[in-house]
Amino acid sequence: MKKVAISACLLGNKCRYDGRENYDPKLLGLLDGYELVSFCPEEFCFGTPRPTMDLVETDEGIKAISNLTNADLTQPVKAYAQTFFDLNRDISLFIGKDRSPSCGVKSAKLHNREKELLSTEATGIMAQEAIEEGIKAYDAEEYLELRRSSDLSI
Repeated sequence: MKKVAISACLLGNKCRYDGRENYDPKLLGLLDGYELVSFCPEEFCFGTPRPTMDLVETDEGIKAISNLTNADLTQPVKAYAQTFFDLNRDISLFIGKDRSPSCGVKSAKLHNREKELLSTEATGIMAQEAIEEGIKAYDAEEYLELRRSSDLSI
């Protein structure tokens, strides 16, 4: 059975920054028959609820920066992602939550140091790790649309 890494909030886990979920029954219906492996680096690293963070372009590259403390939160998220993929070598597909600074595949917001919006098509920290591992990666909304309009499978 093929394994799909999926953002835990899409499965109904109340792990968003505000303690809510993003349960998506249509998406889950399309994944019936696959083994779903949930993940949430932000909950694991920072708990729920938690302050929000943004992707910020810096001289050292793209960083996840806390909107409350301005602390660089990149390394804990990256370490979680690396461990997750090391422990789950047989993942065939990654489905992230759209617009998430951790899980967004190509829909996360990217800001400069002054918090001015640079892009709405950035890749989150964990999603970037999935891509670097060679795993097919999609935002949940994009995956739904592709499955509706074609015979996309994993």
